[in-house]
Amino acid sequence: MKQFVKIILGLGLIISASSCSDKNSPNYQYMPNMYESVGYETYEGVDNGLFVDGTEALTPPANTVNREWLPYEFDNTPEGKELARLQASPLDSLNYEDNIAEGAALYAIYCAICHGVKGDGQGTLVKREKILGVPSYDDVARNITVGSTYHTVYYGLNSMGSYASQFKSEKEMWQVSEYVMKLKQDLSK
Repeated sequence: MKQFVKIILGLGLIISASSCSDKNSPNYQYMPNMYESVGYETYEGVDNGLFVDGTEALTPPANTVNREWLPYEFDNTPEGKELARLQASPLDSLNYEDNIAEGAALYAIYCAICHGVKGDGQGTLVKREKILGVPSYDDVARNITVGSTYHTVYYGLNSMGSYASQFKSEKEMWQVSEYVMKLKQDLSK
């Protein structure tokens, strides 16, 4: 009889121990730092006492400028674009060939997919009818200049969004703008 009670108690302990287990979460963690993050998550919103309002994603301090970026003097308005149209490229004209070569490489990465390799508005996405209405650079009604091209790259226009965040510096945007003007000249011939 004592043996039978021991067996019943043993089975009871095994059943109660197995009923508490969950296959989705381990009962024992060998290295808890591997399972539970000790870092702060972006937009976590936990008041940890380290950051303002408990968030790590803070806005830049007032009156600061990112490296290699200067504040753009024209607003994102039709009037600002007309003022930008008169702006000349600040790049050194003695390095024109180098700027055009670099602009061509950047254009191939960011612009050719829609505007086409030749600037004729027949990029891959236009040919596949994913984007419609991309005009050619030689369109007389557009009357683009290097300044208006830079303005469009900086702010975007119509269905084209801003590409300013794609480039490392203003110099790269000016290089692409100069290359667009070269494509316009090539198409106008």
